[in-house]
Formats: sequence, structure tokens, C-alpha cells
Amino acid sequence: MQDKLVETIMTVLPEWVDYNGHMNLAFYVLAFDKATDNFYDSLDIGLDYRAKMNSSMFTLGINVDYMREVFDGDEVRITTQLLDCDDKRMRYIHYMYEGEDSNPVAMNECFAVHVDMEKRKSAAFPASTRQRIDAALEAHSRLSVPKHAGRVLGNKLA
Repeated sequence: MQDKLVETIMTVLPEWVDYNGHMNLAFYVLAFDKATDNFYDSLDIGLDYRAKMNSSMFTLGINVDYMREVFDGDEVRITTQLLDCDDKRMRYIHYMYEGEDSNPVAMNECFAVHVDMEKRKSAAFPASTRQRIDAALEAHSRLSVPKHAGRVLGNKLA
């Protein structure tokens, strides 16, 4: 993996638009999930990995922030950066942009765990998998840390 972010590009579909005329929040999460699939494929821990290794990644938690609207037919570009990893967990962040605009329209930070599908329990990454992830982490650690990374959802409205 190079010192660049993984990119996923898609178009906002008419069925993703709600009664307010913009993309509904559920479809932001769907778009980010598609970007997660693309990111996992780039690390060779996607669908083929599930079949070959009988292991998969399960999402434990996400944060999503919506910064501005996107509309039917808009092309969105999602970048993904790996932020951290240990023996069986990883944290990464997606930013969504409309077209070539450099200001994000939304972000999604994810925390996921590696799972042995036979036991359906968390398990350490195999050494060869961890080597691929560590190479990506090293490359992505040379990039700046996104300002939204590690955000804690507030528990007060005041």
C-alpha cells in the first residue's frame, strides 16, 4: 500500500434521497460501509478473506458527522485512512467529499475487530494478515492525523 488514502467513488442514487431533498443519514452510512468493503479489499481482508480464512471483520462502533448536504446525482468520493491497529482490532476513518471539493460533507470513524467465524469470537490476526495491515498502518501514519479522529460523542447538551 502506498502513502495515499484508499478512495471509493459513487453517485447518490434517487432512492437515497429523503423528503428533505438531500441524502438520508442511513445512506451516508451505507456509502461509508461500501467504502469499508473497498478498504478491506485493499488490505485483502474482505469477502475473499472470509472465504479463504474463515475469518472476518465485525464493526464494534462508529461515529458519523454530517457537515453539509449532498443531493440526487451528486458524485461522492470517500477516502479511508487506517489510524491504529493491535493484535485483533483496527480503527480507521472515512471522509466523504462531493465531487472535487476539498471540504468534507461527512466523516465516519470506525472501530472493528477480527473474528474467527467458526468460533464467532474475536481472534488475533494471522501473521501474514497483520504484516499487510502493519504496512498500511506505516504508510498511513506518514499522513496527517485527521482532525475528527478520536472524537468522543458528548453526553451533555449544555
